[in-house]
Amino acid sequence: MATEAMNESWRRIRDQIKDIWEEADFDDKQMKRARGEMDKIVGLIHDKTEESKEEIRRKMGAIL
Repeated sequence: MATEAMNESWRRIRDQIKDIWEEADFDDKQMKRARGEMDKIVGLIHDKTEESKEEIRRKMGAIL
């Protein structure tokens, strides 16, 4: 079970993803499925934006 601190951290990360890639329309269900799995998050962002996975990983590294 996720602690409140883990949930707060996820909300912060999720909100930053939505801010960085604001042109993409992220469904909350998709975000929940990708939660905690970098490959799934990167894949989801890549599918929505067609940005390179390497660039997505670089940006994700900056917010983590």
